Amino acid sequence: MRTIKTTSGESITLDGDLLAIMEALFREVTARRGLERSFEDMVQEITYLIDQMDDNERRTYLAESLFLNTVKYEND
Repeated sequence: MRTIKTTSGESITLDGDLLAIMEALFREVTARRGLERSFEDMVQEITYLIDQMDDNERRTYLAESLFLNTVKYEND
C-alpha cells in the first residue's frame, strides 16, 4: 500500500482507514501546537495530504467521509 506524509514527515498508509488520517491530523496540527491551532492550519495540512493522493484515493476517502458523516447526522 502507498503511504503519504504529513508536513513533519509522519507516514500515513493509504488503506482506506479514514480514522488513521484523522488521528494523524490531530497529532500533526492540534497536539503539536498545544491546542493552539486555527482553521487555516488544519485546512493547510488537509490540503497537503490530499495533494499527495491520486484520484482513486481521493474518491475512496471522500466516500468514507460522506458515509461516516451521514451516519453521524442520522444519529444526531
